[in-house]
Amino acid sequence: MSGDPLAAALAGEHAAIWGYGVAGAHLTGDDLDLARSAESAHRDRRDALLVRLSGAGTPPPAAAPAYALPFPVTDEASAVRLVTLLEERAAALWRAAVPATTGEGRRLPVEALVDCAVRATRWRRAAGQDPATVALPGAPA
Repeated sequence: MSGDPLAAALAGEHAAIWGYGVAGAHLTGDDLDLARSAESAHRDRRDALLVRLSGAGTPPPAAAPAYALPFPVTDEASAVRLVTLLEERAAALWRAAVPATTGEGRRLPVEALVDCAVRATRWRRAAGQDPATVALPGAPA
């Protein structure tokens, strides 16, 4: 993959979509509804990035057939932990893309960063984490 931050964000979107598929098998009720909505948002963002990168002549990275999980996902608690991590990692990639964009082109990474940060907060709240928010979403911990 090139050093293009938008290409890196696309790779992150591919991973998030895959991860939500894994987590969704262990979620129910409101958590499953939130996961479905989140996966749809990541798919929409992936599609927008594919168009943007292709239009700029940047070869978009392809999705991997599978991704290594950072820990076993075997129940609802580990699924919520996974999707929280997915949103935090996606936020970090989008945060890195913000300074690489200008003007109207900056809208996508800024909106994506905010979206991931809000979802990560919802997932932290669902897990009972306190505090549920972080000072600088996407920044190194």
